[in-house]
Amino acid sequence: MAIKDMLQRFPRRRLLNSETPVERLDRMSDLLSLDLWLKRDDLTGLGLGGNKTRQLEFYFGEALAQGADTVLITGAVQSNFVRSAAAAAARLGLEAVLQLEQRVPDMGALYHSSGNVLLGKILGAEHISYPMGEDEAGADHALHQRAETLRAEGRRPYVIHLGIDHPPLGALGYVLGGEELNRQISDFDVAVVPSGSGATHAGLLTGLRLVGQTAPVYGICVRRDQEQQSARLKTVLKKLADMMGFGPSLTLNDILTWDGALAPGYGIIGDTTREALTLMARTEGVFLDPVYTAKTFAGLLGLLKEGRIQPGQKVVMLHTGGLPALFGYQTELEGPGRV
Repeated sequence: MAIKDMLQRFPRRRLLNSETPVERLDRMSDLLSLDLWLKRDDLTGLGLGGNKTRQLEFYFGEALAQGADTVLITGAVQSNFVRSAAAAAARLGLEAVLQLEQRVPDMGALYHSSGNVLLGKILGAEHISYPMGEDEAGADHALHQRAETLRAEGRRPYVIHLGIDHPPLGALGYVLGGEELNRQISDFDVAVVPSGSGATHAGLLTGLRLVGQTAPVYGICVRRDQEQQSARLKTVLKKLADMMGFGPSLTLNDILTWDGALAPGYGIIGDTTREALTLMARTEGVFLDPVYTAKTFAGLLGLLKEGRIQPGQKVVMLHTGGLPALFGYQTELEGPGRV
């Protein structure tokens, strides 16, 4: 069955302007002795772009089908997901409630006021705070409490959940993204993607396997270690397969994660992250964000160093955007010995 037929029963509200390009990085390819390509999902268009736009097409599709007038979402202070959700809500005439979790310790004033935080305020979203950073169930519960208050006021809220107990609706966007990537460039040897919530990684892997693409897909851990992330992906892939109606065996044997660039932790810039960010900028004029894509490129370099990626191979890296966060990390990026 074609992917479009498998997804037909899921409401979808188009938010992407068009397919995103795949670009060859010529100078970086020469430097690394690779045939390196970048899938530019930083150019999805809405609200300064990023991978979350693909996911939000299905969340907002369901929200609108349910008659919602307000969308609630949770994420880290510099979350690209919550910023993108606020932009989608503005485009579609809905209100947005953004719950910001305290995931990254000891960050300064710019982190809490610039970047995605500033954009969310410009978009007119309501901001609330959640004091914990590693409590997905609690964060979702807090959203539901706010939703009940809104419902009592006569509003019609829709909650975009963070926890993996809920169906990974957003992953459907990357099932389509995998099909799109394979249509654009089908002869690659390896794909490298960020792996955080698991929705992008699981969706892309599923889309590629459904169209017969067998190249390995490495998920670079940006929030959890390799063991924890692999277990999470197993859960997300099973739920995604159940949603779409095919056997999970199609994808479960293909889970590949790598956590060598994770340290010193989620949202914290280590030496490998900073070096990868500056190398890409100064070699290709392409900016990476410090939370996801810089760690992903650091992961690609690590896989090459370890021999999991071989010289001369054709490699595609997914650029998931997140560039507004650069401004929230100005203090961490500047200074002696830094950029």
